[in-house]
Amino acid sequence: MIPPSPRRVPHTITQLDRVRQDDYAWMKDENWQKVLRDPSLLRTDIAEALREENAYTEHCLAPMAPERETLLREMIGRIPPAEDSVPWPDGDWLYFSRFAKDAQHPVYLRRPRRSGGEGQDEAEQVLLDVDALAKAHAYFALAATRHSDDHRVFVYAADTQGSEVYRLHSIDLETGKPFAPVVESASGSFVISPDSAWLFWIYRDDHGRPSRVYRRPLAGGEDVLVFDEPDPGFFLSLAVSASRQWILIERGDHDTNETLLIPASDPTRMPEIASPMVRGERYTLTHWNDRFIILTNTGNAVDFALMQAPDTAPSRENWRDFVPHHPGRYLLGATASRDYLAWSERVDGNIEIHVVKADAGGNDTGKDIRSQARTIGMQEAAFDLTLLGFLEYDDAVLRYIYESPTTPAHWYDLDMRSGEQVLQKIREVPSGHDPALYETHRLFAVADDGAEVPITVLKRRDTPIDGTAPILLYGYGSYGISMESGFSTSVFSLVDRGWVYAVAHIRGGSEKGWNWFLQGRGKHKPNSFTDFVTCARDLVSRGYGKEGRIVAHGGSAGGLLMGAVANLAPALFAGIAAQVPFVDVLNTMSDDTLPLTPPEWPEWGNPLEDRDAYDLIASYSPYDNIRPVAYPPVLAMGGLSDPRVTYWEPAKWIAKLREVASGGPFLCRINMDAGHGGSSGRFKRLEEVAYVQAFALWAMARRPLTDGAPDTSAP
Repeated sequence: MIPPSPRRVPHTITQLDRVRQDDYAWMKDENWQKVLRDPSLLRTDIAEALREENAYTEHCLAPMAPERETLLREMIGRIPPAEDSVPWPDGDWLYFSRFAKDAQHPVYLRRPRRSGGEGQDEAEQVLLDVDALAKAHAYFALAATRHSDDHRVFVYAADTQGSEVYRLHSIDLETGKPFAPVVESASGSFVISPDSAWLFWIYRDDHGRPSRVYRRPLAGGEDVLVFDEPDPGFFLSLAVSASRQWILIERGDHDTNETLLIPASDPTRMPEIASPMVRGERYTLTHWNDRFIILTNTGNAVDFALMQAPDTAPSRENWRDFVPHHPGRYLLGATASRDYLAWSERVDGNIEIHVVKADAGGNDTGKDIRSQARTIGMQEAAFDLTLLGFLEYDDAVLRYIYESPTTPAHWYDLDMRSGEQVLQKIREVPSGHDPALYETHRLFAVADDGAEVPITVLKRRDTPIDGTAPILLYGYGSYGISMESGFSTSVFSLVDRGWVYAVAHIRGGSEKGWNWFLQGRGKHKPNSFTDFVTCARDLVSRGYGKEGRIVAHGGSAGGLLMGAVANLAPALFAGIAAQVPFVDVLNTMSDDTLPLTPPEWPEWGNPLEDRDAYDLIASYSPYDNIRPVAYPPVLAMGGLSDPRVTYWEPAKWIAKLREVASGGPFLCRINMDAGHGGSSGRFKRLEEVAYVQAFALWAMARRPLTDGAPDTSAP
């Protein structure tokens, strides 16, 4: 089958005295905002071009269809066909969710909570059957669910396009019927006031930006504007403190934020700023009795500190040390109960949890707060701890999850008063999992500037380290998001076939602290790309694999990484799998009508106003730097209603690869019924995971161990 050859329409862009050509600009529908909300409105010629791409990709990978089905069955076999979450207590009830046998989506339930027990024998009440709702839609996803403090109303945010434009529905839990009219054009962030009288929600405008906070009676009624965000680069979110004393509005971008407070005792009062913003500084508030604990990088605390201030005077001039900044100990977040405070921090790439009593002194008392804390940690080379929080504010039971690449998730409840720790649940792997068959290594690759880049490796113990194993190398490296060393059931399909699975913890993430992020953003962004290449070559040098027999994988901003490393070192890879890839960076960062562009300027730079930022982005933007050399096979996957990485980015990238580069083939697959997260449903989303792994096997088969040269014959 001949690959598609999308037409070229000459299009010249002049910007800051720079000129560039974008002959595939026509793939961006001029009515993209409407298409996000209703994909059927996509222009006919664009829809036809995307269908041609999908057909070609299916043709090329058709020989892998049986293997893809096998992979999918294996992945599904590692997921319990039916499963309950660990119940979360709240007042007289235990709230939880359940996947019925073979269901794609959960049912939300509750049951009465008996004194001294968990009420397992009591009648269960269905709050929401998501699986039943989803059957009427090609795509269905929830952003959040909330119940009112009086336990009478259940509210959920639903998206039926993948565009992340939500409708808020409310259910009367006494009758099971709708409680109030649906809220339209909302973001997924909302709260119910602790008096159970008001719904606070965020309006998502025609450009997809969460721009205004409204309040309406929970039972329905007039919307009152609470806050109108004036900065087009800021996003909004809502929360209620665990103490139930404050409603919080957070506004900010990746660099700067500010919190506005509404007392829960007076929810109709207009919000007041907790502490005015300072550009380049972030702070997050945790209410604890009569004070706020503030997680912040103020005062040049690059890896953040915890400070405290009276809840009656939370502005910066009243902040005092609680847990001081300590370089190399990256503070992640805090959670409170009446008698205890817990926080998590990253040390040497792994997580520790610390807990102190309410009478513990902060650093301003001369005491070392960490010396008074109980510390929760593990001894594996690479692992993850997730701090879920105290179950109730007036109780002292802390819940957390422990897992590692070889160890399924364990849910623990730790009673801080008695010291008793209860294992509530272990993630079941129905098809079987023996941790003893696998091993995890934590390696460090040395970059050209001396930076030590962590790599987490998972392999079978019987897989040799002699260069013969194929490698799947995953990377992300943006926004300070850390790739945690958790347990993934899907990766074992490749690992059990003798593959080495590796994660490159490159700069741009926060695996080694916030400075690790700062060294991989803005003018330092190229470090992310060179770090990934360094990690690939380090794995080869240690005998984990061989050059030309590595499949690189990343998504979203990790898709930018994939495009950049394909341009930097194409011969290093057997294949490149890029999901929802952010590859048209220069054009996207120059389009301030896109919902994520103004908020993204702190991360990448603003090429509309800053010549240096323009030149830097132009130097690495994958779409603008394709070279006339042989590339490995590339698979680019996108979603038609994706508001984060629009469908035309992967489509344009693949078209230009075919035009400029040799090698390949270059494959584009657009999900016409989904957005950024791909297909919805716990089993259905695995279809895309299996697709990527089948592509990896297919690409590796074209690079036999005895011959590093790619097979460039027609598929």
